[in-house]
Amino acid sequence: MLTSRTEVQVRYSETDMMGIAYHGEYLPWFEVGRTTLLKEYGFPYLELEKQGYRLPVLSVNVKYKKPAIYDDILTIETTMTEKPTLRISLHYRVLRGEELLATASTQHAFVNTDGQPIRPPAAFVKKMNKIFSDSF
Repeated sequence: MLTSRTEVQVRYSETDMMGIAYHGEYLPWFEVGRTTLLKEYGFPYLELEKQGYRLPVLSVNVKYKKPAIYDDILTIETTMTEKPTLRISLHYRVLRGEELLATASTQHAFVNTDGQPIRPPAAFVKKMNKIFSDSF
C-alpha cells in the first residue's frame, strides 16, 4: 500500500457566496494528491509525460460529508491499495484536522500521447512489484 498526505488551502475563488468550497474544486485537489503520491514514490508526473505517458481519469466517485470553507487548511490523503497494472486506482480522504470532509476514488489508465492504452514504464512496474510484494 502506498500513502501520501499533502495540504491545500481553500482559496476564495474556490468558494460560493456562502464561503463553501464548490464541489467541483475537489477534483483538482485529488490531482494534487495523485501527483504528489507519484512524485514521493519516484515517478514525478512531468517525467512520465516526458517519456510519452499520460494518466487520464477514467472514473471518479466522490462522497461529500461536510463542507470545506474558505481559508481552511485541508489534508488530502491519497492511497493506492492495490498494485497497478494498466490502470491505477486511488482512494482519497479530505480532512480538516481530524474531521473527515469527503472520500473519493479515481481510476486512471496509462496511455500514450495519441491516447492509446499502453503498458506502464518498466521501472514503474518493477518498483510497484517490489512495494506490493514487500507489503504482504
